[in-house]
Amino acid sequence: MQALAPIKLYRSVVSGHAHRAELFLSLLDLPYTAIDVDLHAREQRSDAFLKLNPFGQVPVIDDNGTVVADSNAILVYLATKYGEPGWLPRDAVGAAQVQRWLTVAAGEIAYGPALARLVKRLGFPADADAAARRAERLFAVMEAELSHRPFLVGEQPTIADIAGYSYIARAPEGDISLAPYPALRAWLARIEALPRFVPMIELPPFQPKAA
Repeated sequence: MQALAPIKLYRSVVSGHAHRAELFLSLLDLPYTAIDVDLHAREQRSDAFLKLNPFGQVPVIDDNGTVVADSNAILVYLATKYGEPGWLPRDAVGAAQVQRWLTVAAGEIAYGPALARLVKRLGFPADADAAARRAERLFAVMEAELSHRPFLVGEQPTIADIAGYSYIARAPEGDISLAPYPALRAWLARIEALPRFVPMIELPPFQPKAA
């Protein structure tokens, strides 16, 4: 099934959550229009945006009147409506395995490599060392699991891989090296080799404002 008209994607290019949605839209070869939301100017807190997502967060999609907020919810929606069954397995075990990694994306990834990147590249006030330790524990688990299979849930990519990719690929921006994890790096390369892959932008080092 193809979208009736281009899907509207409300995003910020610095957001790995938004990149998940954009990457999956591209992988599915769905037409979309990107609408940039200026987080620094707090456009995500405007009345107009809060009507789309009361939590004031990107990404949000508007699929011809169907509005879906939250990156993982968007992945589930797109996979269910437009994707081949492999992107979101319908069997109980496969669906549960995907859900496990979506939870990891909202937990260990968000408070590990994503948070470390926020601190190091955007000056977010948080404990970067604690975030890095959390990321390294996560990467050790993923390294072991990916040593036995090419993707997180098996032999082909699922939305679990899309949910995990963006912030892990940019972990070095949070001063977290990927060098100790060859299986993890090979997994990233397999995602990057998918047709219509789109990369996430690289952020420059944070420059504090002069006093």
